[in-house]
Amino acid sequence: MNDVANTRQNKPWLMRLGIGVFAFGVLAVLVVFILFAAGLRDLPLWLSLVAGVATPLGIVLGFIALVREHRKR
Repeated sequence: MNDVANTRQNKPWLMRLGIGVFAFGVLAVLVVFILFAAGLRDLPLWLSLVAGVATPLGIVLGFIALVREHRKR
C-alpha cells in the first residue's frame, strides 16, 4: 500500500496536469454527446472548443511529461 502512495506522489506535475486536462476534455466530449443525443442542436461554442482543445492538449502534455521523465533517467 505504501508503494502505491509513493508512486502517486512521485508523478511529475506535468503528468498530473495532463491527466487533469485530458479528463476535463473527455468530460466535455461526453456532455456534448449527451446534449446532442437529447435533441439539442445549438450547443454553446465554448463547450465545443473545450471538448476539441482540452482532450488533445491533455494527451500532448502527458506525452511531454513522459519524454521528460525518460530523459531524466
